[in-house]
Amino acid sequence: MAQHNELGKKGEQLAVDFLLKNNYNVIERNYRFEKAEVDIIAEKEGVLAIVEVKTRSSLDFGNPQDFVKPKQIKNLVKAVDEYVTENDLDIEVRFDIIAIVKKGNHYDIEHLENAFYHF
Repeated sequence: MAQHNELGKKGEQLAVDFLLKNNYNVIERNYRFEKAEVDIIAEKEGVLAIVEVKTRSSLDFGNPQDFVKPKQIKNLVKAVDEYVTENDLDIEVRFDIIAIVKKGNHYDIEHLENAFYHF
């Protein structure tokens, strides 16, 4: 597996561990609909958190969260709309980003709640 794919998988697992440690219930991982993949769907206190995980090995090209582009957001919103409809959910939805940067042998994790809004 390519090194960047391994880093991405490691980042997603770190994000799940982080969410669980912070009392989130992880409902789905890698939910797919059409062209979109939702990294993590979690719930806490009656809010459905849609979490996009961005992992980078350095900040040389910018912050991880800066790599969530408008087209990806549009696809995520469409996928989440399908998920909510398909599961007949009546719940508040929030879009988060977990930005992870590898620093030597450890990882810095930043959880950005309400990172972007659907419209």
